[in-house]
Amino acid sequence: MKYRDFVRSLLGPFSKVPPLPFKEHARKGVLAAGKLKEGVEAYCSGNMELVELKSSEADLIETEADAIKHEIRKSLPSSMLLPVDAKDLLFFLNQQDEILNSAQSAAYWLTLRADSLPEDMKTGFLRLSGATLETVRVYEELVSSFYEIFKNPDKNKIRQTLALVPQVEKLEHEVDLIESELLKKIFANEKIFGGSGICHLTFLVEKIGDVADRAAIAADSLRTMLFRR
Repeated sequence: MKYRDFVRSLLGPFSKVPPLPFKEHARKGVLAAGKLKEGVEAYCSGNMELVELKSSEADLIETEADAIKHEIRKSLPSSMLLPVDAKDLLFFLNQQDEILNSAQSAAYWLTLRADSLPEDMKTGFLRLSGATLETVRVYEELVSSFYEIFKNPDKNKIRQTLALVPQVEKLEHEVDLIESELLKKIFANEKIFGGSGICHLTFLVEKIGDVADRAAIAADSLRTMLFRR
């Protein structure tokens, strides 16, 4: 199928679909990633009390997102006019939900051990959490654009929506590069942190980066879902 024909094929079906709160659920992902970033900032400044608070706030946001997720799941069986396979939509929802789970897990991991980080490592963690948040923000923009298709199907909007997927993937790749750079710095300081410290920090890097990974996976699943219909 030509791209133009593909876009045209979406216009009619999407115009008949009742909107589901995917946008609200995606917004919770941005809020959770924001709390993670604030937790990293507190961690780098040595304020473990604030780290605990940000972890609790991320946990609350994830709980709120679960309620939205369950609402969507309950609504799907009665949504007979879906232009995509309900199983694909549920898979997409689960991938989006993993953004929140990953942010919650990373925020909690911050609370497990306090470390006095060298300035270059502090900078690395701040860059990592900032780039991760930006990835999730652009992902939310993608979902918001997808949501607008439900309300007002338009071929230009569909093109704009699909064009956001590579942007999410590009940002996720930038997060990967920051991860690699930061991991090298961590292992260069092995004598300072010891085995348990290295283990904690390496897992922390991976957990923060996993938030961006999940955003890219969810973006790809959305694109795949659209092309399958």
